[in-house]
Parts: sequence; C-alpha cells; structure tokens
Amino acid sequence: MTTPHKRLHIGLSLAPTWLSGDGWRGENSAIEAIFTAEYAIDLARRAEAAHLDFVFRPDVSFLPMQGLENGPGFASLDPTILLTAVARETSRIGLVSTVSTTFFPPYVVARQLQSLNWISKGRVGWNIVTALQGNENFGLDQMPSAEERYARAAEFTRLVHQLWDSFPSEALTLDRTSGQYADVSKIQPVNHDGPHLKVKGPLNLPAFAGTRIPLIQAGASESGRDFAASVADLVFAPTPDKEAALELRRDLGLRAQRHGRAAQSVRLLPGLSLYLAPTREAARALFMQTHGRMDRARKLASIKEMTGLDLAGWPHDRLVTRHDLPALAPEASSRTHSSLLRRLIERESLRVDELLLRPEVISAAHWQVVGTVDDAVEQIADWAASGAIDGFIAAPGGSVDSLHLFLDQVMPRLVAAGLFRTGYSGATFAHHLEELNP
Repeated sequence: MTTPHKRLHIGLSLAPTWLSGDGWRGENSAIEAIFTAEYAIDLARRAEAAHLDFVFRPDVSFLPMQGLENGPGFASLDPTILLTAVARETSRIGLVSTVSTTFFPPYVVARQLQSLNWISKGRVGWNIVTALQGNENFGLDQMPSAEERYARAAEFTRLVHQLWDSFPSEALTLDRTSGQYADVSKIQPVNHDGPHLKVKGPLNLPAFAGTRIPLIQAGASESGRDFAASVADLVFAPTPDKEAALELRRDLGLRAQRHGRAAQSVRLLPGLSLYLAPTREAARALFMQTHGRMDRARKLASIKEMTGLDLAGWPHDRLVTRHDLPALAPEASSRTHSSLLRRLIERESLRVDELLLRPEVISAAHWQVVGTVDDAVEQIADWAASGAIDGFIAAPGGSVDSLHLFLDQVMPRLVAAGLFRTGYSGATFAHHLEELNP
C-alpha cells in the first residue's frame, strides 16, 4: 500500500514575469496589453481552468526608474482594482491582492478588501507587506525601521480583523414584515487607540458570510518570520534551494507554536521561477536570451549594497569566495535578500559572470528551474516529498510559451502524480486552503 501524496497549494503570479528582461520583445508577448483588465482576466481564466488555488498580484508603491527604459519593470495597475475586474470573469479561483500596512489607512484597506470579497463571493486573500521603499510618496521623509514597520503591521492586521468583525453578517435581518433592516446591537465600534493607529469604527460594510479572508505574508527576515508565524496562512518567501526552504519551514513552525498556533497552520509557498522549453538546451538559451541585456553596473552596485563586496573591475577568471566577503554586511534595504546573497557566496565559489546569473542576483532569490516540463515536475515532487514546501507561487519567465507549458503540461502532470487536486470542491479561497488532503 502506498502513502497518499500531500496535495500542494499552488498560485500563479499575475505580475508578467515572463516579460521581464527581454521576454517582452517576443512577437507573441502581448506587451501592449499589460495595462488592461483583459490581460489579467485571460491569465486568471487559464489558471482557474487548471484549478489553481489563487492568482496573486504583487505590488509596490513607487516607480523604480532603473531598468524601465528596457522593460516594464514594476509599473502596474492597482492590484485590488484589477482583481475586481478579474472577479467578475471568474468563479472559483482565489484572488490575492497586495496592500501595504506602512502607507495605507486600515479603515480603507478593511473596506476595500471586504468589498472585493463581496464582489468575488468570498475569494479574497490579503498579501500583507510592510514595503521597502516608497515613503516619499506618502509624506514620510524616511522609511521606518524594520522593527517599527512590523510592529505597525501587527497592530494594523489586528485592527483590520476587528473592523471586519465590527459589522457581522448576522446583523443584517432584512425583515420585510417588521421593517427591521439590521440589528444594530450586533454592530459595534472598535474604538482602537494604539501605539501606531487610532480608529473608531465600525466598518460601513458587513462581512461576507460563511468564510474568512486568508492572509499571506512575504517577509523572511527575523521580524518578518515572527510576524508571519503570528498571523499568516501562507508565507511567500525567497528560497533559492531546498535547504533554505527546509530551514524556513521548520523555523516558521516553531515560531507559530510560540504564538499559540499549530506548526502546520503556517504553510510555506516559495516563489518558483520557471524557464521552460521542450529541451534543456532550449530552456538555457531562453534564460540567457532573457537576461542578455543585463545592466551589469547596476547588478554589481546591488551586490555591493547588499554585501559590501565591490566586484567592479574584478578579474574575469578570479573566483568570488567566502573569504572575499567583508566581515560585517552593510545595512541593506532588504535584509532577507542580503542574507541569501551572502549565504550563496559563503557556500559556493563563483566567477562574477556566474554570480550575476544566479537567482539571488537577477531576481528576488526565488527557487528556479531552467529546463523541461519533466525537470520542473521532478523538482517539485522532490521538494514536496522532502517536506520543504506546502506548495508554491509560479512565476514563469522568459516567454509566454513558458507560462503555457506550466499551465498546460506541468499542472496536469502534478495532478496525475497525486500532488494537486483534480477539480475544485468549493468556491471560496479559504475552502481551497482548508480542503482535506486524501
């Protein structure tokens, strides 16, 4: 008798990662449409046809100018507004929006997400971010420290839940005979006056009945891990190798228990960057073509900012080793990214050209597969069997073809292997996450 596989939770990033680098220059890239609702609707419909748990729209609150001349970068529609359009054209797939707790008022966030929950009939998830940049767009002279941002995030998240609870769905009586629309005794203000936030409430919108709004958290720093372990259903974090994923998953479980939660209540879904093609050679060529116009000077400056290691003018044939790293790392904008890059250099000796093509440098340090459909399925199955992951968020790269190979070939193979559902058994995002494994 064989032991049934644990089914994975799988999402798709709606950020068009397959258009990054030179991917947008392909004839079938449809780059002209990325600021339309139809572009995201088409992706979400394809993802729903594959029965994915959710689609996910990452977001930032500023416009990084570096690289924008050569690619779309981080320019995008507002995620919550975009997902409102997607909600009307889909019926089952979860819709995860990204909203910062550093910049936006909690009352507005609570109302917008609950509004989208009504429009989508219970399919909303909230990706909670504290943001790394963008303070100048919100009247802040400088970014608060990581500790300050996460302290505010914890208070903010509790307050949003209180606002959702302040107007429960059962308060609506809709009694035509008596003329009572609502039992106002069940609607209460939150009267919150905390270290960072002050809100009276109640929310001017009832909660959508019968489900909850799951929380996703994207931080993997010390402060981010602890916050995620206290509130998150899913953690979206960079894990460039299986050992990093195993360590993070163990740590999140221990932290969750310290917060009075079950270890398995926090599920790890790393980003998975997929450069797929019919052969490994073609996949490697796709990867190299995508990153052929890399801004070398900017990447080297980023390495210096994150590690303190200046590689400008470094000899081509000289390896970069752990002994070259400064004893003390500088204070980088992303502690997680800095730590992962230092970890890579400590573990492997690479030439500069090799280092510049690693995920810790070219992207957000996500797990990466450059190969065939078989390679992707094999790696996913291996990571799942080792207990390193509870699923992943797919971010196909290089071309639209890579995206289609993931949805049309990788996903059916995962279903056949018993690693994913054959179809939806419910219609809310929370149900997809709570669906019992065989």
